[in-house]
Amino acid sequence: MSTDRNTRSATRVTVVGLGKMGSAIAKALLDHGHPTTVWNRTASKAAPLAAAGAEAAPTAADAVAASPLVILCLLDSAAVDAVLGPLDGAVEGKVVVNATSGSPAQARRIAEWARTHGARYVDGGIMGDPAEVGTPNVLLSFSGDRDGFDAHREVLDDLGTLTYYGEDAGLAAVEFLAQVAVGYEFLLGLLHTFALVKAEGADVEGFAARVAGSVGGYVPLVNAFGAAVTSGQYGPDLGPLSVQAALMDDLIDHRESLGVDTLRMREVKRLMDRRIADGHGDQGFSSLFELLGGE
Repeated sequence: MSTDRNTRSATRVTVVGLGKMGSAIAKALLDHGHPTTVWNRTASKAAPLAAAGAEAAPTAADAVAASPLVILCLLDSAAVDAVLGPLDGAVEGKVVVNATSGSPAQARRIAEWARTHGARYVDGGIMGDPAEVGTPNVLLSFSGDRDGFDAHREVLDDLGTLTYYGEDAGLAAVEFLAQVAVGYEFLLGLLHTFALVKAEGADVEGFAARVAGSVGGYVPLVNAFGAAVTSGQYGPDLGPLSVQAALMDDLIDHRESLGVDTLRMREVKRLMDRRIADGHGDQGFSSLFELLGGE
């Protein structure tokens, strides 16, 4: 971590929600010397943390009252509403950090609730395995009340590698959901290509190893696509669409012949054909962005 726990005073923290991630957060705080109060609807989940030195509060209101910093790590935004709703004045003067997965709109709504109840609200997203909470391998995105974030940044720094995205409470959720979505989009496509390789009787494990070795080559392309979408200037990144389009029928026919899903390849072909018909065949794959959401 960036700050040695022995060079600064500890901060009392409350953690509400003791699933795997919430328990990992509480344990990391205890390991870094922070007096930690915990609460969970199922009280038995607090027992291991109490044995490790945490104080188990009998109610959510008691837990919130115990600390200036309250970290929520619940199942979803409905669970956050269920916990916060009855508290009303109990959150006044607190910094509430919500590490529960949710949408940007939900984050902004909860931020407004916190503001009207006298609390500073920081929304957060956590990318990483619970077992690695408290190490730099866990990436945490935060947004919302800047003063609240700055007041407890050193505490949050004890949980992983931080990035603050701005005063708009929804920005951390934008980052988190987009990062997760990239993973799912890539991995689902990968499974479909595994189906293709397997259907041909080829070595799936060997193919996977070769893909793993080539994934790093996409890093410059990701950055180039981001710059192109931002500027609206689309060069022939993977080659001109007029050339790329020649591959599409072969890709689709190959999949169809083996009974492998063609939905994504057909979508790529449709977008390429339309972009070419619109007179942009000299541009690259990144230019397909111009057709997304506006059809």
